[in-house]
Amino acid sequence: MSDPEVRGKRTMGENAIEIRGLVKTYGSSRGSPEKQALKGIDLEIPKGSVFGLLGPNGAGKSTLINILAGLVIKTAGQVTIWGFDQDVNPRQSRASIGVMPQELNLDPFFTPRGALEVQAGLYGVPKSQRRSDEILHLIGLEDKAHAYARTLSGGMRRRLLLGKALVHHPAVLVLDEPTAGVDIELRQMLWENIRRLNADGMTIILTTHYLEEAEEMCDEIAIINQGSLVARDSTKNLLGRLDGKTMIIHPETPAMALPKADGLEVVQRPDGALAISYQSGRTSAEAVLAAVRDAGIRIRDVKTEQADLQDVFLELTRSR
Repeated sequence: MSDPEVRGKRTMGENAIEIRGLVKTYGSSRGSPEKQALKGIDLEIPKGSVFGLLGPNGAGKSTLINILAGLVIKTAGQVTIWGFDQDVNPRQSRASIGVMPQELNLDPFFTPRGALEVQAGLYGVPKSQRRSDEILHLIGLEDKAHAYARTLSGGMRRRLLLGKALVHHPAVLVLDEPTAGVDIELRQMLWENIRRLNADGMTIILTTHYLEEAEEMCDEIAIINQGSLVARDSTKNLLGRLDGKTMIIHPETPAMALPKADGLEVVQRPDGALAISYQSGRTSAEAVLAAVRDAGIRIRDVKTEQADLQDVFLELTRSR
């Protein structure tokens, strides 16, 4: 890149974003003490991934996203976006990222096409390189291109927010709770758009309260709690952290006695099925079945249930 304002060297590695020792402390006000929103976060987000950023309310996710977007000034640490150090090359790092905010902050007197054109102008995109019509097609607002934003439904406004985040063709796209409060049809459309953009090489960072959405969409996940990074791994490995399993036994006839063995927790469900919980690292499936047979129970059907992302999330963020 020949831009004379690029003073630092752009270091292109395998990561779209690199965060080192990121700290954010909000000062005291009206007698309240200082609050440390981020406590030395270290995080790498690989290029081309769909990366989930999860955490309970107040965990520090929004602060982290706002620092990436250049809306909040960090207290300490280093942030590199697409090879540009945020402190050395702030304009280039900010141009490398697009953010779809959770809040529906749209000017009600702009049309969707007008809003995209203004946004592109703010990023310095020349008119010859603007893709407003292409973006309107992508987000399904072609027929509303010249309608005032105030006449759009909530779902349409959310789509327009996605369009605004794409006007400068960023290498990294942050989606902050993109499907919060939307209907199933719009959620499916947003998922399809995310997959299409990712297939074209865009790195996606997704925050969501819908854990099944993260489980479905994300290659890797980081979990933040109370300003600290408590987990960062592939979705598959995170799910494998909990070795708790539940075996569901449907008896041929109602069970007269419940299976008993060390490490088993047995609950009889209203339909007569037995839910037997155990740790697969300590107890084998064969030992569970042996306990069932010892209780005189003949099995009509059996299946197992494994931990899902919600179980992992609760385990990692619960108060200790």
